[in-house]
Amino acid sequence: MRFVSIKSGFPGLCVGVRSTMSSVAVLTQESFAEHRSGLVPQQIKVATLNSEEESDPPTYKDAFPPLPEKAACLESAQEPAGAWGNKIRPIKASVITQVFHVPLEERKYKDMNQFGEGEQAKICLEIMQRTGAHLELSLAKDQGLSIMVSGKLDAVMKARKDIVARLQTQASATVAIPKEHHRFVIGKNGEKLQDLELKTATKIQIPRPDDPSNQIKITGTKEGIEKARHEVLLISAEQDKRAVERLEVEKAFHPFIAGPYNRLVGEIMQETGTRINIPPPSVNRTEIVFTGEKEQLAQAVARIKKIYEEKKKKTTTIAVEVKKSQHKYVIGPKGNSLQEILERTGVSVEIPPSDSISETVILRGEPEKLGQALTEVYAKANSFTVSSVAAPSWLHRFIIGKKGQNLAKITQQMPKVHIEFTEGEDRITLEGPTEDVNVAQEQIEGMVKDLINRMDYVEINIDHKFHRHLIGKSGANINRIKDQYKVSVRIPPDSEKSNLIRIEGDPQGVQQAKRELLELASRMENERTKDLIIEQRFHRTIIGQKGERIREIRDKFPEVIINFPDPAQKSDIVQLRGPKNEVEKCTKYMQKMVADLVENSYSISVPIFKQFHKNIIGKGGANIKKIREESNTKIDLPAENSNSETIIITGKRANCEAARSRILSIQKDLANIAEVEVSIPAKLHNSLIGTKGRLIRSIMEECGGVHIHFPVEGSGSDTVVIRGPSSDVEKAKKQLLHLAEEKQTKSFTVDIRAKPEYHKFLIGKGGGKIRKVRDSTGARVIFPAAEDKDQDLITIIGKEDAVREAQKELEALIQNLDNVVEDSMLVDPKHHRHFVIRRGQVLREIAEEYGGVMVSFPRSGTQSDRVTLKGAKDCVEAAKKRIQEIIEDLEAQVTLECAIPQKFHRSVMGPKGSRIQQITRDFSVQIKFPDREENPVHSTEPVVQENGDEAGEGREAKDCDPGSPRRCDIIVISGRKEKCEAAKEALEALVPVTIEVEVPFDLHRYVIGQKGSGIRKMMDEFEVNIHVPAPELQSDIIAITGLAANLDRAKAGLLERVKELQAEQEDRALRSFKLSVTVDPKYHPKIIGRKGAVITQIRLEHDVNIQFPDKDDGNQPQDQITITGYEKNTEAARDAILRIVGELEQMVSEDVPLDHRVHARIIGARGKAIRKIMDEFKVDIRFPQSGAPDPNCVTVTGLPENVEEAIDHILNLEEEYLADVVDSEALQVYMKPPAHEEAKAPSRGFVVRDAPWTASSSEKAPDMSSSEEFPSFGAQVAPKTLPWGPKR
Repeated sequence: MRFVSIKSGFPGLCVGVRSTMSSVAVLTQESFAEHRSGLVPQQIKVATLNSEEESDPPTYKDAFPPLPEKAACLESAQEPAGAWGNKIRPIKASVITQVFHVPLEERKYKDMNQFGEGEQAKICLEIMQRTGAHLELSLAKDQGLSIMVSGKLDAVMKARKDIVARLQTQASATVAIPKEHHRFVIGKNGEKLQDLELKTATKIQIPRPDDPSNQIKITGTKEGIEKARHEVLLISAEQDKRAVERLEVEKAFHPFIAGPYNRLVGEIMQETGTRINIPPPSVNRTEIVFTGEKEQLAQAVARIKKIYEEKKKKTTTIAVEVKKSQHKYVIGPKGNSLQEILERTGVSVEIPPSDSISETVILRGEPEKLGQALTEVYAKANSFTVSSVAAPSWLHRFIIGKKGQNLAKITQQMPKVHIEFTEGEDRITLEGPTEDVNVAQEQIEGMVKDLINRMDYVEINIDHKFHRHLIGKSGANINRIKDQYKVSVRIPPDSEKSNLIRIEGDPQGVQQAKRELLELASRMENERTKDLIIEQRFHRTIIGQKGERIREIRDKFPEVIINFPDPAQKSDIVQLRGPKNEVEKCTKYMQKMVADLVENSYSISVPIFKQFHKNIIGKGGANIKKIREESNTKIDLPAENSNSETIIITGKRANCEAARSRILSIQKDLANIAEVEVSIPAKLHNSLIGTKGRLIRSIMEECGGVHIHFPVEGSGSDTVVIRGPSSDVEKAKKQLLHLAEEKQTKSFTVDIRAKPEYHKFLIGKGGGKIRKVRDSTGARVIFPAAEDKDQDLITIIGKEDAVREAQKELEALIQNLDNVVEDSMLVDPKHHRHFVIRRGQVLREIAEEYGGVMVSFPRSGTQSDRVTLKGAKDCVEAAKKRIQEIIEDLEAQVTLECAIPQKFHRSVMGPKGSRIQQITRDFSVQIKFPDREENPVHSTEPVVQENGDEAGEGREAKDCDPGSPRRCDIIVISGRKEKCEAAKEALEALVPVTIEVEVPFDLHRYVIGQKGSGIRKMMDEFEVNIHVPAPELQSDIIAITGLAANLDRAKAGLLERVKELQAEQEDRALRSFKLSVTVDPKYHPKIIGRKGAVITQIRLEHDVNIQFPDKDDGNQPQDQITITGYEKNTEAARDAILRIVGELEQMVSEDVPLDHRVHARIIGARGKAIRKIMDEFKVDIRFPQSGAPDPNCVTVTGLPENVEEAIDHILNLEEEYLADVVDSEALQVYMKPPAHEEAKAPSRGFVVRDAPWTASSSEKAPDMSSSEEFPSFGAQVAPKTLPWGPKR
């Protein structure tokens, strides 16, 4: 197929033609005119040239007809000028351009400096986006604004309105017109008003109908207001000329005035220009309303009066009885029958209203016409009839057919017949023309008779609880029964709770379906329902993603119905239903699945100190990923910003324990963590843990955050593990044993309540106050944790007398706290700022620590030194004491300098400044680091003396002293003297130190690892920096820099790595043993095997590397195979190769002549057939390549007996296939060559004769760039040639 595009001399017209040969589009004058007018949407006719015509191509003028000349058009309008029609109308441009001018005084934005930008430009962009018009702004000499708007007419008008409203200053004016004229200004649906606003670019506000005002407000430019005002007054003036008149005419004579189909009144309205409103028959009004200009209105009224008087004199009436049911046929659709009678006879027929019981129809008209009208009324009344056909209701849907197909056949033949089926009734109602109804009735009766003969129905009772099982998933069961037996099965919805199932269809199919449904129901009654208890948390896992896993179970047990409860029900019961054996098998299968899930969902919590979480995670999550993969567990760590220290491990129990041990060993290696086991009877464990772990948590918090691990409930173990810093572990052990002893003797518990803000004060600084209560009474006091719901509850546990005493002390303290007092103290104003800076952080801390005491400092600017405290008496006293301590610290504050080289500052600060923050908290000091020096290298150039200044004058002495520390190295510490000194020592301890480790130079690259991974891993693990010397230095020394505490571990780790590398080096030496074996090159392909299968097997089996000689290397012996690996393995690999060679030497090769035409058949699709033969006979078969001297020669290689058998087999195949080939070739002779082969002849393409480029020099080719020869649509054309014919 080819696509030919033919370009005409007519601009913009291109005709596309698809054909199998070269083609020409022929467009005649008539077809072009019809095409332009859109009357003939047919395809352009195509003349296909056959092979005979191909030698005589069309001329250029035939293929590309010239445009009509002016002369031809003038001489004869009837005759066509050329092949183009002369009816081409000029095309009107759809895009228009208008220019609007806004004078300087009316411009809203007059800033000359911001022309083309600012608010004015934004508004223009908005207008362009909203309307789709294009705007161009320019400034005139008088600074007026000229706006050129281009686009479609409606877009330009909308843009103009927006320009006036938003870029021009607005004025307003009012115009008063009579209130009754307002609606004419608004127009129908407000269209007139919108059009007026758009035309005049103004906003017109008309008062509401309930507003008595007659003033219309117009807002816009002066010019727009004038135009709008003029238009409004014009509308009002037009309405002033109009008048309204009402004429009383008896209702019975209205049809005569309106005329048939309202033609008479229409003519009067058209002739007089008056609007006449006749009330419709359904409205019981007699007056006819006339609206129009006074003179014309008078003419219309006179004409209608005349008609009324004439009809009143000439007409008479007769009354006839017509059945009520036939009235609608007399009226006809939309009253057409009444109008038809009026048109034909001039008689009006009055029908009583539908809600009236009267059957009397009145005919009004001239006496001689009444008889004809009466005949027509009876004819209309009897033209339609109502009939019914007896048909059982269950057959109705079969009569209707699928999607109404059966009924459609009848209604298409007789469209005027209305057929109605009433549900529950055993009849069908037909209504329509008598003849059509009779025909339709016969057809339906025939259908009913036929259906009764060949259809049957049966109703069966099956318990409604089995209905959904009968239906099956997505209706699978019931649909199968319907399709199999060609029946319809109607099962009542669940809401009806009905047991009745109805089967309809072929009598035999109905009986078979009935039998199967009853069998299914019987089987279901004998089926077993089993409830399987599976924890709801496993339901989603068993169902699987998109139901994949449950689908597998259902496929495995297709007879079992598995129902999971709704997730909202929070139920654990999964219901299985089906044959007993299948349900049992499915139950066992699902129980095993749940057991695996339970085993894999074992979970343990491992408390790990927060500071070690990052080490457990490792760089980029390397450590945690490795632990997860090796232990096959899921490990969840708390969020970085969370206070939780617990790591949760989920998986199989053994795997979880292994992962837990590895995580604990990391923590143990990193810190001085002691672990102690305490034996406490298992029966006391729950009471020691306390409600929601409150009791054990209080011990852990009190003892510096140690971790106490109780054995799993039900394990029977008495061992409790305490882990943490040594001193804290001993303390926790002592408290835990004491508490256990108390519990064993007799434990007593009391709850008291106190406001949460008092808790900190009751606990005291560092737990001092509460410890004092415990030491004096021996009872333990537990405060609520942050996550506890009841924040007021304080629990006291211990022996009864101790608990009572502690309760008494605490209640006394709480009572004092409830006693609110107000006190004041004097604080020097110079210290006020310290308390109120950082949004009063110090005051907030005091309030939190001392029971919410309120501390008020005087406003800034006042010189008062009085500070007011309000709160519980004890809290106020304690807060005063704390404020006094802070003031003493401030007065005793000193500043200490600590010199640490700037290069170590980042290391001292720690990640995100964590180390410095810890020191400031521990020692209550402030630490300030210096600004970084951009170029810390000291200048070695001498100082230039200018104007006789002495060197160094004006500089600080210490800057000149080479021994003094640089300013950028000095860290400033502020606070109490002793605390500053302690903080300085802590800072100096953070300065990294460097040690050197000797590592053989040849191992450096292995220490560094691929892309530095090895060295990075060690640096992350030991938190040090390891510097390996550059290769060109050939140095054995590796430098390790870091905190003194980490250096020993890092050195040991590096030396351990060196030992591993040395061991690997020795192993590499052993693995590099080489052995050569001599093998004839002709056997090499067989040793390698298909896609390297044989040699790969040898390599993997013996863990060696086998190298074959390079065929392109002439210097390399071609019979040497090199084996590299452990000596023992290379010898085993050599023996394996020699074994293969031994087998190959026994093999023979034979050439067999095999007709090349059957080669493809023997080889088979993708070589499948030949591979099967080679595998079966254990031989190798080689076919000749294309272009071989003998295309029939096939080589078979293998053991002699195998080769002979294989040759016999392929020769038999040749004989069989060759017969088919010969038959096929014989048939081919009689077959015509395929069409596509003929089409392959070289194409000449599209050829024309007498083209301008082949013509003599006298005829010049058309100039493509000339606007005269190829004019554009809508462009102005020079008048001398007029290629488009006369102007229109």
